[in-house]
Amino acid sequence: MTTAIDHPQRYPLVNELHARPFPTLRAPCHAVYIAIKEPSSAANRDRERDRAHLVALLDRHGAPHPQTGVTHYSGQIGRHTLKWESHTEFVTYSAFAPGLAERPFDPSKAEVFPEAWVAAAPGRRIASVLIRVEEMPEDEAQIAAKLEDWFVPESLACASILDGAGIVAGDFRIDPAGHMRFAVFVRPGTGERRVGRIVQRLCEIETYRAMSMLGLGQARELGGRLNALDPELSALVSTLTDETGPAENNLHELLRIAAELESLAVGFSFRAGATAAYEAIVNDRIAVLREDRFQGRQTFGEFMRRRYDPAMRTVKSVENRLGAMLERAARAAELLRTRVDVQRSAQNQLLLASMDRRADLQLRLQRTVEGLSVVAISYYAVNLAAYLVAPLAEVAGVGKTASLAVLTPLVFLAVWAMVRQLRRSVH
Repeated sequence: MTTAIDHPQRYPLVNELHARPFPTLRAPCHAVYIAIKEPSSAANRDRERDRAHLVALLDRHGAPHPQTGVTHYSGQIGRHTLKWESHTEFVTYSAFAPGLAERPFDPSKAEVFPEAWVAAAPGRRIASVLIRVEEMPEDEAQIAAKLEDWFVPESLACASILDGAGIVAGDFRIDPAGHMRFAVFVRPGTGERRVGRIVQRLCEIETYRAMSMLGLGQARELGGRLNALDPELSALVSTLTDETGPAENNLHELLRIAAELESLAVGFSFRAGATAAYEAIVNDRIAVLREDRFQGRQTFGEFMRRRYDPAMRTVKSVENRLGAMLERAARAAELLRTRVDVQRSAQNQLLLASMDRRADLQLRLQRTVEGLSVVAISYYAVNLAAYLVAPLAEVAGVGKTASLAVLTPLVFLAVWAMVRQLRRSVH
């Protein structure tokens, strides 16, 4: 079949639907799972270092290397089946093996991921899970006795899942070895793929719960900063009706607060969005388990509603509060800018009136100067004209004084007419 008519992303996008299949497991068995995340943002992740770290683990067990550029890998390391997946912010390693240790949740089972290798990871461990899968005994009292022995009763969550196909339990506490524990009891005859889906979903619940809780720490830090900025913003808003103070100084201070709020929003937006997405995945993974109450104990969903949902509501509350403060700052800045513009308009009107008065004074001074200029020019013009008409005055027998008396008004009128004509031509 030719692919010339297919979109270049058609096959990669379809293959993505099948990139991460569920493991196939048969009880009794156990699983070891870790998730590693770079402490900084996802943009700083070096995926090649993640793959190199996977290769280092495979080299320890003499396993073949994955293909270059892959985002998932499945292979055999010793008696364990290894599953590696690269996600947006973290990478996960899952190891499954048949059989159970005599000691429940034996930390030695986690040695498939050596401590030295974990310490050299390009990131830090965000989740570590040990899962023990047993066949469900006929007597539920045996299950209850084991749960009382393995977990902390106060925080134990336990439920019958998938219409009685299994029972899952966990206390969401980290044991002294640094692992979180889950127990799975599956009904005899349960399919291997269904067992694998149950184990995979427990790992995902813990991983996405841990990832979503990262938003809580950042929300608490952001909440403290908002507590400091809120009184400053309220004080500035209260000065909007005070016309005695300098509005421009208040505007600069308000813009500073708005800029800081925008910076906080940029830094928090990714984590808030990721937290919401991870929360949705956690709730989805719990929902698909189709829980039923087991011996009156709290289910995973009830545990999350009591212990987990308040943290998520805190993140959403801080996000909403930040958005509300940004809107308040924007509205206050707009109102303050309007006040500044009105004040500047009033100042401009006063300035224009002052300029009109100055122009009127300059016009009066100019007319005065023009009158003086006419007198000065006439004085020199009369003297020049006297020299010109002196010979003619002598011939006519007219004296110098008489000729000046005749010339002065004539010259003065001529100069005055000339200056007036020049002023009209300029205007």
